[in-house]
Amino acid sequence: MTRPGPRRPAVSLLCAGAAVALAWAGPAQPAATAADGPAPAADGRRADPIVSGRLDLGPADLPETRTTSTLQPGVTLTRITRGGADDSLFWTLEVQIPNASSPDPDAPAKALSGAADAREERERLRAEGFDARVEAVARPRAADVSPGILGYRVRVGSWPTRSEADRERARLTAAGEHASSVFTGWDGDRAARGPWHVDVVTIDPRRFDGRLDATFGPDLEGRETTSALARAAGATVGVNAGFFVLDPAAGAPGDPAGVGVYDGKVLSEPVGERPALVLDDRGTSSIERLSWRGSVLIGGRTVPLDGVDRVPGLIRNCGGDRTDRPTAQPLHDVTCTDDSELVAFTPEYGARTPEGPGREVVLDAHQRVVSVAAVRGTALAPGTTSLQATGDLADRLAAVRVGDRVRVRTDLADAATGRPRPVSRHTTIVNGGPQLVHHGREEITQRRDGMDHADDPSWAYGWVVKRNPRTLAGTDRYGRTVLVSVDGRTTGDLGLSIPEAADVARSLGLVEAVNLDGGGSTAMAVGGAVIGHPSDATGERPVGDAVLVLPPARRP
Repeated sequence: MTRPGPRRPAVSLLCAGAAVALAWAGPAQPAATAADGPAPAADGRRADPIVSGRLDLGPADLPETRTTSTLQPGVTLTRITRGGADDSLFWTLEVQIPNASSPDPDAPAKALSGAADAREERERLRAEGFDARVEAVARPRAADVSPGILGYRVRVGSWPTRSEADRERARLTAAGEHASSVFTGWDGDRAARGPWHVDVVTIDPRRFDGRLDATFGPDLEGRETTSALARAAGATVGVNAGFFVLDPAAGAPGDPAGVGVYDGKVLSEPVGERPALVLDDRGTSSIERLSWRGSVLIGGRTVPLDGVDRVPGLIRNCGGDRTDRPTAQPLHDVTCTDDSELVAFTPEYGARTPEGPGREVVLDAHQRVVSVAAVRGTALAPGTTSLQATGDLADRLAAVRVGDRVRVRTDLADAATGRPRPVSRHTTIVNGGPQLVHHGREEITQRRDGMDHADDPSWAYGWVVKRNPRTLAGTDRYGRTVLVSVDGRTTGDLGLSIPEAADVARSLGLVEAVNLDGGGSTAMAVGGAVIGHPSDATGERPVGDAVLVLPPARRP
Protein backbone atom coordinates (compact mmCIF):
# COMPACT_ATOMS: atom_id res chain seq x y z
CA MET A 1 0.00 0.00 0.00
CA THR A 2 1.31 3.42 -0.89
CA ARG A 3 1.27 5.77 2.07
CA PRO A 4 -0.18 9.24 1.47
CA GLY A 5 1.95 12.35 1.60
CA PRO A 6 1.19 15.40 3.76
CA ARG A 7 -2.57 15.68 4.24
CA ARG A 8 -4.43 18.57 2.60
CA PRO A 9 -7.96 18.23 3.94
CA ALA A 10 -10.74 19.53 1.71
CA VAL A 11 -13.10 20.21 4.64
CA SER A 12 -12.32 22.43 7.61
CA LEU A 13 -13.53 21.56 11.09
CA LEU A 14 -14.97 25.05 11.20
CA CYS A 15 -13.79 26.68 8.40
CA ALA A 16 -3.74 19.83 -3.34
CA GLY A 17 -0.60 18.70 -3.98
CA ALA A 18 0.87 15.48 -5.43
CA ALA A 19 3.71 13.62 -3.73
CA VAL A 20 6.89 13.79 -5.80
CA ALA A 21 9.44 11.00 -5.66
CA LEU A 22 13.01 12.19 -5.16
CA ALA A 23 16.10 10.27 -6.06
CA TRP A 24 18.97 11.24 -3.78
CA ALA A 25 22.33 9.65 -4.37
CA GLY A 26 24.05 11.01 -1.27
CA PRO A 27 25.48 14.38 -0.26
CA ALA A 28 27.08 16.57 -2.87
CA GLN A 29 30.74 17.43 -2.55
CA PRO A 30 31.32 19.56 0.55
CA ALA A 31 31.28 23.26 -0.19
CA ALA A 32 33.64 25.72 1.40
CA THR A 33 30.66 27.92 2.22
CA ALA A 34 26.92 27.40 2.09
CA ALA A 35 25.89 28.03 -1.50
CA ASP A 36 22.48 29.22 -0.40
CA GLY A 37 23.36 30.96 2.86
CA PRO A 38 24.62 34.46 3.55
CA ALA A 39 27.99 35.15 1.99
CA PRO A 40 30.72 35.99 4.51
CA ALA A 41 32.23 39.45 4.31
CA ALA A 42 35.92 39.88 3.67
CA ASP A 43 36.59 40.62 7.34
CA GLY A 44 34.71 37.49 8.35
CA ARG A 45 32.46 39.31 10.81
CA ARG A 46 29.29 38.25 8.97
CA ALA A 47 30.38 34.70 8.22
CA ASP A 48 27.55 32.20 8.32
CA PRO A 49 27.75 30.61 11.81
CA ILE A 50 26.22 27.39 10.51
CA VAL A 51 28.97 26.84 7.95
CA SER A 52 32.03 28.43 9.50
CA GLY A 53 31.30 28.94 13.19
CA ARG A 54 32.15 26.79 16.20
CA LEU A 55 29.78 25.16 18.63
CA ASP A 56 29.65 26.32 22.21
CA LEU A 57 29.81 22.71 23.38
CA GLY A 58 32.41 21.20 25.70
CA PRO A 59 35.84 22.78 26.25
CA ALA A 60 36.78 25.54 23.82
CA ASP A 61 39.86 23.73 22.49
CA LEU A 62 37.99 20.74 21.04
CA PRO A 63 38.59 19.86 17.39
CA GLU A 64 35.60 20.45 15.13
CA THR A 65 34.89 19.69 11.48
CA ARG A 66 31.99 20.84 9.26
CA THR A 67 30.96 19.79 5.78
CA THR A 68 28.12 21.48 3.93
CA SER A 69 26.26 20.21 0.88
CA THR A 70 23.31 21.51 -1.12
CA LEU A 71 20.31 19.17 -1.16
CA GLN A 72 18.06 21.30 -3.38
CA PRO A 73 17.91 25.02 -4.16
CA GLY A 74 17.73 26.90 -0.88
CA VAL A 75 18.34 23.79 1.27
CA THR A 76 21.72 22.84 2.75
CA LEU A 77 22.88 20.09 5.08
CA THR A 78 25.79 20.85 7.41
CA ARG A 79 27.26 17.88 9.28
CA ILE A 80 29.30 18.79 12.36
CA THR A 81 31.62 16.53 14.35
CA ARG A 82 33.01 17.97 17.56
CA GLY A 83 35.43 16.48 20.07
CA GLY A 84 36.55 12.88 20.24
CA ALA A 85 37.12 9.96 22.56
CA ASP A 86 37.54 11.08 26.18
CA ASP A 87 39.61 8.75 28.36
CA SER A 88 38.30 10.38 31.54
CA LEU A 89 34.80 9.00 30.93
CA PHE A 90 33.77 5.59 32.23
CA TRP A 91 30.87 3.25 32.96
CA THR A 92 29.29 3.14 36.39
CA LEU A 93 26.16 1.84 38.10
CA GLU A 94 23.43 4.26 39.16
CA VAL A 95 21.16 3.02 41.93
CA GLN A 96 17.52 3.49 40.99
CA ILE A 97 14.01 3.35 42.33
CA PRO A 98 12.08 1.27 39.78
CA ASN A 99 9.68 3.36 37.65
CA ALA A 100 6.96 1.00 36.49
CA SER A 101 4.29 3.66 35.97
CA SER A 102 4.97 4.21 32.26
CA PRO A 103 5.95 2.01 29.32
CA ASP A 104 7.68 5.01 27.72
CA PRO A 105 11.35 3.99 27.27
CA ASP A 106 12.30 7.66 27.68
CA ALA A 107 10.57 8.05 31.06
CA PRO A 108 13.34 9.17 33.45
CA ALA A 109 14.10 6.72 36.24
CA LYS A 110 13.95 7.86 39.84
CA ALA A 111 17.58 8.23 40.79
CA LEU A 112 17.81 11.26 43.11
CA SER A 113 17.08 11.64 46.80
CA GLY A 114 17.98 13.95 49.67
CA ALA A 115 21.49 14.00 51.09
CA ALA A 116 20.67 12.01 54.24
CA ASP A 117 18.82 9.28 52.33
CA ALA A 118 21.64 9.04 49.79
CA ARG A 119 24.26 8.66 52.53
CA GLU A 120 22.17 5.98 54.22
CA GLU A 121 21.89 4.09 50.94
CA ARG A 122 25.64 4.38 50.37
CA GLU A 123 26.46 2.94 53.79
CA ARG A 124 24.00 0.09 53.36
CA LEU A 125 25.54 -0.84 49.98
CA ARG A 126 29.06 -0.62 51.37
CA ALA A 127 28.06 -2.98 54.16
CA GLU A 128 27.00 -5.43 51.45
CA GLY A 129 30.41 -5.18 49.79
CA PHE A 130 29.67 -2.67 47.00
CA ASP A 131 31.91 0.32 46.23
CA ALA A 132 29.20 2.97 46.61
CA ARG A 133 29.53 6.74 46.61
CA VAL A 134 27.24 9.81 46.82
CA GLU A 135 27.36 12.58 44.21
CA ALA A 136 25.52 15.91 44.26
CA VAL A 137 23.67 16.83 41.07
CA ALA A 138 23.50 20.51 40.19
CA ARG A 139 20.31 22.13 38.94
CA PRO A 140 21.24 24.33 35.97
CA ARG A 141 19.94 27.86 35.69
CA ALA A 142 16.93 28.48 33.46
CA ALA A 143 14.89 31.61 32.84
CA ASP A 144 12.40 30.51 35.50
CA VAL A 145 14.43 28.04 37.59
CA SER A 146 17.22 29.08 39.96
CA PRO A 147 20.49 27.14 40.08
CA GLY A 148 21.29 24.98 43.08
CA ILE A 149 21.44 21.34 44.12
CA LEU A 150 18.79 19.24 42.41
CA GLY A 151 19.46 16.16 44.54
CA TYR A 152 21.93 13.40 45.31
CA ARG A 153 22.61 10.19 43.39
CA VAL A 154 24.22 6.98 44.59
CA ARG A 155 26.65 5.27 42.24
CA VAL A 156 28.73 2.12 42.43
CA GLY A 157 32.14 1.47 40.87
CA SER A 158 33.80 2.50 37.60
CA TRP A 159 34.73 0.38 34.57
CA PRO A 160 36.08 1.03 31.08
CA THR A 161 33.38 -1.06 29.36
CA ARG A 162 29.67 -1.61 29.71
CA SER A 163 30.07 -5.37 29.89
CA GLU A 164 32.16 -5.03 33.04
CA ALA A 165 29.59 -2.69 34.58
CA ASP A 166 26.81 -5.10 33.65
CA ARG A 167 28.55 -7.96 35.47
CA GLU A 168 28.56 -5.95 38.71
CA ARG A 169 24.98 -4.89 38.02
CA ALA A 170 23.99 -8.57 37.91
CA ARG A 171 25.57 -9.01 41.35
CA LEU A 172 23.60 -5.99 42.62
CA THR A 173 20.40 -7.41 41.20
CA ALA A 174 21.03 -10.73 42.89
CA ALA A 175 21.32 -8.82 46.17
CA GLY A 176 17.88 -7.31 45.60
CA GLU A 177 19.09 -3.89 44.46
CA HIS A 178 18.07 -1.91 41.37
CA ALA A 179 20.63 -0.10 39.23
CA SER A 180 21.38 0.75 35.64
CA SER A 181 24.67 0.87 33.78
CA VAL A 182 25.36 4.46 32.73
CA PHE A 183 28.17 6.18 30.87
CA THR A 184 29.45 9.29 32.61
CA GLY A 185 29.60 11.09 29.27
CA TRP A 186 25.81 11.35 29.50
CA ASP A 187 25.91 13.28 32.79
CA GLY A 188 25.91 16.75 31.22
CA ASP A 189 29.30 17.66 32.74
CA ARG A 190 30.68 20.58 30.73
CA ALA A 191 34.20 19.18 30.94
CA ALA A 192 33.36 16.17 28.76
CA ARG A 193 35.24 16.22 25.46
CA GLY A 194 32.76 14.42 23.23
CA PRO A 195 32.26 13.14 20.71
CA TRP A 196 29.19 14.89 19.30
CA HIS A 197 27.58 14.63 15.89
CA VAL A 198 25.21 17.43 14.91
CA ASP A 199 23.23 17.55 11.64
CA VAL A 200 21.86 20.93 10.58
CA VAL A 201 19.42 21.53 7.72
CA THR A 202 18.98 25.15 6.64
CA ILE A 203 16.09 26.37 4.48
CA ASP A 204 16.61 29.81 2.92
CA PRO A 205 13.24 31.19 1.74
CA ARG A 206 14.99 33.55 -0.67
CA ARG A 207 16.19 30.61 -2.74
CA PHE A 208 13.83 27.83 -1.67
CA ASP A 209 11.51 26.65 -4.44
CA GLY A 210 9.98 23.62 -2.72
CA ARG A 211 7.52 23.32 0.14
CA LEU A 212 7.98 23.25 3.92
CA ASP A 213 5.35 21.12 5.63
CA ALA A 214 4.61 18.51 8.28
CA THR A 215 2.73 15.24 8.12
CA PHE A 216 1.20 12.79 10.57
CA GLY A 217 0.78 10.06 7.95
CA PRO A 218 -2.46 8.22 7.16
CA ASP A 219 -4.13 9.20 10.45
CA LEU A 220 -3.44 10.84 13.79
CA GLU A 221 -3.79 7.77 15.99
CA GLY A 222 -1.19 5.75 14.11
CA ARG A 223 2.59 6.10 14.27
CA GLU A 224 5.15 5.86 11.47
CA THR A 225 8.90 6.38 11.40
CA THR A 226 10.28 9.71 10.24
CA SER A 227 11.98 8.03 7.29
CA ALA A 228 8.71 6.32 6.23
CA LEU A 229 6.84 9.62 6.40
CA ALA A 230 9.58 11.27 4.35
CA ARG A 231 9.61 8.53 1.72
CA ALA A 232 5.81 8.56 1.41
CA ALA A 233 5.87 12.26 0.60
CA GLY A 234 8.98 12.16 -1.60
CA ALA A 235 10.65 14.59 0.79
CA THR A 236 14.21 15.79 0.46
CA VAL A 237 14.47 15.97 4.28
CA GLY A 238 12.33 14.69 7.13
CA VAL A 239 12.88 15.45 10.83
CA ASN A 240 10.81 14.13 13.71
CA ALA A 241 8.55 16.83 15.10
CA GLY A 242 6.29 17.20 18.15
CA PHE A 243 5.58 15.23 21.30
CA PHE A 244 2.92 12.55 20.97
CA VAL A 245 1.01 9.95 22.95
CA LEU A 246 2.96 6.70 23.31
CA ASP A 247 1.14 4.87 26.11
CA PRO A 248 -2.42 3.66 25.28
CA ALA A 249 -3.34 4.50 28.87
CA ALA A 250 -2.59 8.15 28.03
CA GLY A 251 -4.76 8.35 24.91
CA ALA A 252 -4.43 7.26 21.30
CA PRO A 253 -0.78 6.39 20.45
CA GLY A 254 0.47 8.79 17.79
CA ASP A 255 -1.89 11.61 18.72
CA PRO A 256 -0.01 14.95 19.10
CA ALA A 257 0.51 15.84 22.76
CA GLY A 258 0.20 19.54 22.08
CA VAL A 259 -0.85 21.84 19.28
CA GLY A 260 -1.18 20.31 15.84
CA VAL A 261 -2.28 22.32 12.81
CA TYR A 262 -1.84 20.66 9.44
CA ASP A 263 -2.39 22.68 6.26
CA GLY A 264 -4.52 25.15 8.16
CA LYS A 265 -6.70 22.67 10.03
CA VAL A 266 -6.60 22.51 13.85
CA LEU A 267 -6.35 18.81 14.70
CA SER A 268 -4.91 19.08 18.23
CA GLU A 269 -5.19 21.82 20.84
CA PRO A 270 -2.18 23.49 22.53
CA VAL A 271 -0.73 22.45 25.89
CA GLY A 272 -1.19 25.65 27.86
CA GLU A 273 0.83 28.34 26.10
CA ARG A 274 3.85 26.25 25.24
CA PRO A 275 5.99 27.34 22.27
CA ALA A 276 5.32 25.81 18.88
CA LEU A 277 7.03 25.70 15.51
CA VAL A 278 4.87 27.50 12.93
CA LEU A 279 5.65 26.68 9.31
CA ASP A 280 4.60 28.45 6.15
CA ASP A 281 4.85 25.97 3.30
CA ARG A 282 6.65 28.58 1.16
CA GLY A 283 9.73 28.31 3.37
CA THR A 284 9.40 30.67 6.33
CA SER A 285 8.78 29.76 9.97
CA SER A 286 8.49 31.21 13.45
CA ILE A 287 8.41 30.13 17.08
CA GLU A 288 5.16 31.25 18.68
CA ARG A 289 3.28 30.81 21.93
CA LEU A 290 -0.34 30.07 21.15
CA SER A 291 -3.47 29.80 23.22
CA TRP A 292 -6.68 28.13 22.14
CA ARG A 293 -10.38 28.33 22.71
CA GLY A 294 -13.05 26.05 21.36
CA SER A 295 -16.81 26.33 21.69
CA VAL A 296 -19.97 24.56 20.63
CA LEU A 297 -23.33 26.31 20.16
CA ILE A 298 -26.06 23.87 21.19
CA GLY A 299 -29.68 25.02 21.33
CA GLY A 300 -28.69 28.65 21.73
CA ARG A 301 -26.22 27.92 24.54
CA THR A 302 -22.45 28.05 24.17
CA VAL A 303 -20.56 25.14 25.71
CA PRO A 304 -16.73 25.18 25.99
CA LEU A 305 -14.93 22.62 23.84
CA ASP A 306 -12.21 20.71 25.73
CA GLY A 307 -10.18 19.29 22.86
CA VAL A 308 -9.86 18.12 19.29
CA ASP A 309 -9.09 14.59 18.08
CA ARG A 310 -8.05 13.09 21.40
CA VAL A 311 -9.52 10.52 23.78
CA PRO A 312 -11.94 12.36 26.09
CA GLY A 313 -10.77 12.50 29.69
CA LEU A 314 -7.04 12.09 28.95
CA ILE A 315 -4.94 15.22 28.50
CA ARG A 316 -1.33 14.26 27.76
CA ASN A 317 1.18 16.81 29.09
CA CYS A 318 -1.75 18.55 30.84
CA GLY A 319 -2.14 22.30 30.21
CA GLY A 320 -5.90 22.13 29.68
CA ASP A 321 -8.47 23.90 31.88
CA ARG A 322 -9.25 24.25 35.59
CA THR A 323 -11.47 21.15 35.62
CA ASP A 324 -8.47 18.91 34.79
CA ARG A 325 -6.61 17.00 37.49
CA PRO A 326 -4.02 17.27 38.93
CA THR A 327 -3.28 20.59 37.21
CA ALA A 328 -4.35 22.98 34.48
CA GLN A 329 -0.71 23.95 33.89
CA PRO A 330 1.63 22.18 31.45
CA LEU A 331 3.34 19.17 33.06
CA HIS A 332 5.44 17.16 30.67
CA ASP A 333 5.12 13.36 30.56
CA VAL A 334 2.06 13.50 32.83
CA THR A 335 -1.49 12.63 31.73
CA CYS A 336 -4.12 14.78 33.38
CA THR A 337 -7.70 13.54 33.60
CA ASP A 338 -11.20 14.99 33.43
CA ASP A 339 -14.29 12.78 33.66
CA SER A 340 -16.57 15.33 31.97
CA GLU A 341 -15.40 16.58 28.57
CA LEU A 342 -16.64 17.67 25.15
CA VAL A 343 -14.23 16.77 22.33
CA ALA A 344 -14.53 17.28 18.57
CA PHE A 345 -13.37 14.70 16.03
CA THR A 346 -12.40 14.80 12.36
CA PRO A 347 -11.91 11.94 9.88
CA GLU A 348 -8.14 12.51 10.25
CA TYR A 349 -8.27 10.97 13.72
CA GLY A 350 -8.48 7.38 12.49
CA ALA A 351 -10.77 4.62 11.31
CA ARG A 352 -13.13 5.10 14.26
CA THR A 353 -13.57 7.63 17.01
CA PRO A 354 -12.87 6.44 20.59
CA GLU A 355 -15.42 4.04 22.02
CA GLY A 356 -16.99 4.20 25.48
CA PRO A 357 -19.87 5.55 27.53
CA GLY A 358 -21.21 9.00 26.81
CA ARG A 359 -22.89 10.45 23.72
CA GLU A 360 -21.78 11.27 20.17
CA VAL A 361 -23.36 13.32 17.41
CA VAL A 362 -22.13 13.39 13.81
CA LEU A 363 -22.25 16.60 11.77
CA ASP A 364 -22.12 17.12 8.02
CA ALA A 365 -19.99 19.73 6.27
CA HIS A 366 -22.62 22.38 7.08
CA GLN A 367 -22.65 21.42 10.78
CA ARG A 368 -26.06 19.82 10.58
CA VAL A 369 -26.60 16.76 12.76
CA VAL A 370 -26.87 13.60 10.67
CA SER A 371 -26.81 11.01 13.47
CA VAL A 372 -26.96 10.74 17.25
CA ALA A 373 -25.85 7.89 19.50
CA ALA A 374 -26.07 7.13 23.22
CA VAL A 375 -22.57 5.63 23.20
CA ARG A 376 -19.30 6.81 21.75
CA GLY A 377 -17.48 5.32 18.78
CA THR A 378 -18.22 5.63 15.06
CA ALA A 379 -16.57 5.84 11.65
CA LEU A 380 -16.52 9.32 10.13
CA ALA A 381 -17.04 9.73 6.41
CA PRO A 382 -15.04 12.40 4.54
CA GLY A 383 -16.57 15.82 5.09
CA THR A 384 -18.14 14.92 8.44
CA THR A 385 -17.10 15.67 12.01
CA SER A 386 -18.42 14.56 15.38
CA LEU A 387 -18.75 15.66 18.98
CA GLN A 388 -18.23 13.29 21.90
CA ALA A 389 -19.40 14.12 25.42
CA THR A 390 -18.63 12.27 28.66
CA GLY A 391 -19.78 12.60 32.26
CA ASP A 392 -22.12 15.48 33.05
CA LEU A 393 -21.53 17.02 29.61
CA ALA A 394 -23.25 14.05 27.95
CA ASP A 395 -26.54 15.60 29.06
CA ARG A 396 -25.80 18.64 26.88
CA LEU A 397 -25.98 16.41 23.79
CA ALA A 398 -29.07 14.49 24.95
CA ALA A 399 -31.49 17.03 23.45
CA VAL A 400 -29.73 17.23 20.07
CA ARG A 401 -31.77 15.80 17.19
CA VAL A 402 -31.02 14.90 13.58
CA GLY A 403 -31.30 18.04 11.48
CA ASP A 404 -30.26 20.44 14.25
CA ARG A 405 -27.51 22.95 13.56
CA VAL A 406 -24.63 22.59 16.02
CA ARG A 407 -21.94 25.17 15.47
CA VAL A 408 -18.38 24.19 16.37
CA ARG A 409 -15.64 26.79 16.55
CA THR A 410 -11.94 26.58 17.33
CA ASP A 411 -9.70 29.66 17.56
CA LEU A 412 -5.96 30.04 17.99
CA ALA A 413 -4.62 33.24 19.49
CA ASP A 414 -1.32 34.84 20.33
CA ALA A 415 -0.79 33.88 23.96
CA ALA A 416 0.68 37.24 24.95
CA THR A 417 -1.79 39.60 23.28
CA GLY A 418 -4.88 37.44 22.91
CA ARG A 419 -5.18 38.55 19.30
CA PRO A 420 -6.47 35.89 16.88
CA ARG A 421 -3.76 33.91 15.14
CA PRO A 422 -5.10 33.34 11.61
CA VAL A 423 -4.05 30.22 9.73
CA SER A 424 -4.48 29.24 6.10
CA ARG A 425 -3.92 26.14 4.02
CA HIS A 426 -0.28 27.23 3.87
CA THR A 427 0.10 27.02 7.67
CA THR A 428 1.34 24.01 9.62
CA ILE A 429 2.11 24.03 13.37
CA VAL A 430 3.82 21.34 15.44
CA ASN A 431 4.26 21.34 19.21
CA GLY A 432 7.47 21.57 21.21
CA GLY A 433 9.09 22.79 24.42
CA PRO A 434 10.85 24.13 26.24
CA GLN A 435 11.80 27.38 24.56
CA LEU A 436 15.59 27.58 24.18
CA VAL A 437 16.40 30.95 22.58
CA HIS A 438 14.32 34.12 22.39
CA HIS A 439 15.31 37.41 20.73
CA GLY A 440 18.82 36.04 20.22
CA ARG A 441 19.41 35.24 23.91
CA GLU A 442 19.30 31.91 25.67
CA GLU A 443 16.00 31.78 27.54
CA ILE A 444 15.04 28.30 28.71
CA THR A 445 11.48 28.41 30.06
CA GLN A 446 11.70 25.10 31.88
CA ARG A 447 9.02 25.62 34.53
CA ARG A 448 6.60 27.60 32.35
CA ASP A 449 6.62 24.83 29.76
CA GLY A 450 6.11 22.00 32.27
CA MET A 451 9.60 20.53 32.35
CA ASP A 452 9.99 20.98 36.11
CA HIS A 453 8.28 18.44 38.38
CA ALA A 454 8.37 20.05 41.80
CA ASP A 455 7.85 16.77 43.67
CA ASP A 456 10.19 14.67 41.51
CA PRO A 457 13.71 16.04 40.95
CA SER A 458 14.67 12.77 39.26
CA TRP A 459 12.50 13.77 36.32
CA ALA A 460 14.44 16.97 35.61
CA TYR A 461 17.67 15.05 36.20
CA GLY A 462 16.90 12.55 33.47
CA TRP A 463 15.15 14.90 31.04
CA VAL A 464 16.87 18.28 31.47
CA VAL A 465 20.27 17.72 33.08
CA LYS A 466 21.37 14.50 31.42
CA ARG A 467 22.43 14.28 27.80
CA ASN A 468 19.93 12.73 25.39
CA PRO A 469 19.34 12.72 21.65
CA ARG A 470 17.72 16.05 20.77
CA THR A 471 15.82 17.62 17.88
CA LEU A 472 15.71 21.43 17.71
CA ALA A 473 14.18 23.97 15.36
CA GLY A 474 14.34 27.71 14.97
CA THR A 475 15.07 30.72 12.83
CA ASP A 476 18.20 32.81 12.36
CA ARG A 477 18.71 36.52 11.66
CA TYR A 478 18.61 35.88 7.91
CA GLY A 479 15.04 34.55 8.13
CA ARG A 480 16.14 30.99 7.48
CA THR A 481 14.49 27.96 9.06
CA VAL A 482 17.00 25.69 10.81
CA LEU A 483 16.34 22.05 11.78
CA VAL A 484 18.88 20.34 14.05
CA SER A 485 19.28 16.66 14.93
CA VAL A 486 21.79 15.43 17.54
CA ASP A 487 22.42 11.75 18.22
CA GLY A 488 22.95 10.49 21.77
CA ARG A 489 22.96 7.72 24.40
CA THR A 490 26.03 5.95 23.04
CA THR A 491 29.72 6.33 23.83
CA GLY A 492 30.22 7.65 20.28
CA ASP A 493 27.36 10.18 20.45
CA LEU A 494 26.95 11.83 23.84
CA GLY A 495 23.81 13.86 23.08
CA LEU A 496 22.89 17.17 24.70
CA SER A 497 21.45 18.41 27.97
CA ILE A 498 18.74 21.07 27.61
CA PRO A 499 21.21 23.85 28.55
CA GLU A 500 23.61 22.49 25.92
CA ALA A 501 20.79 22.40 23.38
CA ALA A 502 20.31 26.12 23.97
CA ASP A 503 24.07 26.69 23.66
CA VAL A 504 24.14 24.84 20.33
CA ALA A 505 21.12 26.75 19.00
CA ARG A 506 22.66 30.09 19.92
CA SER A 507 26.08 29.25 18.54
CA LEU A 508 24.44 28.22 15.24
CA GLY A 509 23.09 31.77 15.05
CA LEU A 510 19.46 31.07 15.92
CA VAL A 511 17.55 34.04 17.28
CA GLU A 512 14.48 31.92 18.15
CA ALA A 513 14.67 28.22 18.99
CA VAL A 514 12.55 25.50 20.54
CA ASN A 515 13.20 21.94 21.60
CA LEU A 516 11.13 19.34 19.74
CA ASP A 517 10.60 15.69 20.69
CA GLY A 518 13.88 13.89 21.34
CA GLY A 519 15.24 10.74 22.92
CA GLY A 520 14.43 7.67 20.85
CA SER A 521 12.23 9.82 18.60
CA THR A 522 15.14 11.87 17.25
CA ALA A 523 15.74 11.07 13.59
CA MET A 524 16.68 12.95 10.43
CA ALA A 525 16.08 11.38 7.03
CA VAL A 526 17.66 12.64 3.81
CA GLY A 527 16.36 11.17 0.59
CA GLY A 528 14.19 8.85 2.69
CA ALA A 529 17.12 7.29 4.60
CA VAL A 530 18.11 8.04 8.21
CA ILE A 531 21.52 9.70 8.34
CA GLY A 532 22.10 9.42 12.10
CA HIS A 533 21.84 6.68 14.69
CA PRO A 534 18.47 6.48 16.50
CA SER A 535 19.00 5.46 20.11
CA ASP A 536 16.28 2.83 20.62
CA ALA A 537 17.62 -0.73 20.65
CA THR A 538 14.94 -1.66 18.11
CA GLY A 539 16.04 1.07 15.71
CA GLU A 540 14.12 4.08 14.42
CA ARG A 541 11.06 4.79 16.55
CA PRO A 542 7.61 5.35 14.99
CA VAL A 543 6.54 8.91 15.82
CA GLY A 544 3.45 11.11 15.70
CA ASP A 545 4.49 13.58 13.01
CA ALA A 546 7.48 14.87 11.06
CA VAL A 547 8.59 18.15 9.50
CA LEU A 548 9.24 17.73 5.78
CA VAL A 549 11.27 19.69 3.26
CA LEU A 550 9.71 18.91 -0.10
CA PRO A 551 11.18 19.40 -3.59
CA PRO A 552 9.54 21.60 -6.21
CA ALA A 553 6.34 20.08 -7.57
CA ARG A 554 6.76 18.60 -11.00
CA ARG A 555 4.60 20.28 -13.60
CA PRO A 556 2.84 18.14 -16.22
